[in-house]
Amino acid sequence: MRPPYEIAGDPETPGPFVLSCEHATAELPEWEPDPADLAFLAAHWGWDIGAADLTRALCRRTGSCGVLARFSRLVCDPNRDPEEPSFVVAAIDGAPVALNRGVDAAERRRRRERYFDPYHAAIDRTLRARRARGGEFRLLAIHSFTPVWLGQPRPMEVGVLFDAHDEHAWRLEGALAAEGFAVALNAPYSGKDGLIYSARRHGRAHGLVYLELEVRQDLIESEVKARGVADRIARALLTSGVST
Repeated sequence: MRPPYEIAGDPETPGPFVLSCEHATAELPEWEPDPADLAFLAAHWGWDIGAADLTRALCRRTGSCGVLARFSRLVCDPNRDPEEPSFVVAAIDGAPVALNRGVDAAERRRRRERYFDPYHAAIDRTLRARRARGGEFRLLAIHSFTPVWLGQPRPMEVGVLFDAHDEHAWRLEGALAAEGFAVALNAPYSGKDGLIYSARRHGRAHGLVYLELEVRQDLIESEVKARGVADRIARALLTSGVST
């Protein structure tokens, strides 16, 4: 079985960012999807629509590298602490997830060891390789969010999530707004509520400035759209001074 992660770009390039994409795919490496789970896998419950294409495009636009997960968040969620119940989701809106029916502590541990741990180890290796090249760089996690939640449209197009590094977040907000995006800080989720697990874990461990970007899915739902959005976000990243 192939590794549960993809490396985009060259980790030894002295680019200004290392990117991560925790919810890059709806792939189930070991399982045939149960028909009852197909709707979950096709929607935000299974993956972050457009996030992988955006991550790869940003790597190219900024001369940076990235690490992308190769398993659905329904297998286990690489952006959650493994001790949280939501690390393996048992039910969605009251409907059981067939993939996770009967998952016990031993299976949670197996999935952590097979998928979660190697993914995060790949981020650590990539960060060490990038640091060995010298120069300043930042850690940026890429995610996407649904245009409508609980029947309410979400007006923001890009959210800048953070639990520290406030000044960097503010600068990036301004640069994204200058690119024409409707931008919000710590929305539609807040990094101060512990919802940027991966960026925080690796940023703190490696002493890096870290942020998470949430992009509305309708802006990046096709590869063509994602490339266009990546052009604008890359300009914002490089002109905001976030990378220095």
